Amino acid sequence: MSFLTLSNVSKRFTDFDAVKEFNLDVEKGEFVSFLGPSGCGKTTTLRMIAGFESPTSGTIRIAGEDITERAPSQRNVGMVFQSYALFPNMTVAQNIGFGLRIRKESEDALRERVDEMLSIIHLEQKGNSYPYQLSGGQQQRVALARALAIRPQVLLLDEPLSALDAKIRLSLRAEIRAIQRQLGITAIYVTHDQEEALSISDRIVVMSHGRIEQVGTPFQIYNFPETNFVAGFVGTLNTVEAEVLDSKNGLLRMDGVQFKTSQEEMKGRSAGDRIRMSIRPERFSFVTEQNRKDNVLDCIIENITFLGSVVRIQVKIAGVIFNMDTFNNPFLELPKIGDKHQVTCSQEAVMVYSGEASA
Repeated sequence: MSFLTLSNVSKRFTDFDAVKEFNLDVEKGEFVSFLGPSGCGKTTTLRMIAGFESPTSGTIRIAGEDITERAPSQRNVGMVFQSYALFPNMTVAQNIGFGLRIRKESEDALRERVDEMLSIIHLEQKGNSYPYQLSGGQQQRVALARALAIRPQVLLLDEPLSALDAKIRLSLRAEIRAIQRQLGITAIYVTHDQEEALSISDRIVVMSHGRIEQVGTPFQIYNFPETNFVAGFVGTLNTVEAEVLDSKNGLLRMDGVQFKTSQEEMKGRSAGDRIRMSIRPERFSFVTEQNRKDNVLDCIIENITFLGSVVRIQVKIAGVIFNMDTFNNPFLELPKIGDKHQVTCSQEAVMVYSGEASA
């Protein structure tokens, strides 16, 4: 039985539907991320779980109890906001203990819990400091500790790292995940950052225009996208328009060049159908005697870009530019711009979706 359940939840504002028929079951202790572009409904859904927005229809249950109509103060949920939302006139310890004081916890219990939270977020020496005396990362840790201090059934995090610089984001997201695992708390995390969602989630809910596009593990979302939107939004993708040549044998044609995909991708398709063909950059490699795969394609090197641990090579195949990624190393032999080469990829690397697309 799921711990947090959203059943047919919708939210309509005056002139548009922000969330449409949202259904999700979250297990106890699971870390689930809502991922999507701005305006897709992920924050609205989070606010409905918190009680800050009321669903137009549908029900929300935690541990089997219907909380759809309960006020935020009557739901045992903790919320971490993007803007920290700390009280500037309170010390770190007072901020962390605020929810406990509202719940009229004893002073001894309050002090013990605050000390425990300070230890968990590694700010034991900052209890008497004020928010303005802390860095952005430290302030967000305090906001996290305040949300956790009340022992919520569900922890909600609304893009909590978007105001921080890149290095702090990397370390703090790892801390958040470690704390969530340590406490075994159920967490819902809202983000538009695909790398963030892929790195910390048990499951990801990809959303677009108020609807769920796909729910799955990071591995499933990245490697087996179920819609063209998911394939394009998560990770870098080469997407071109192609035509089905032979559905039985998985043959496609793009500007006179033939590609082969798996039979699974061709179910329900017929010769002549216009489709979107997508290939991830890392699925390409230069042809060698050892790695010749189902698709061997003539190309011209257009550009080479260093991206740190990855080198991105742009190749032109039949007039269309494709990105190919390879791991960087000090002994990597790179081609020259303008060189003619052959690249290869497996049939499983060629993903197919209905509809037309420009290169």
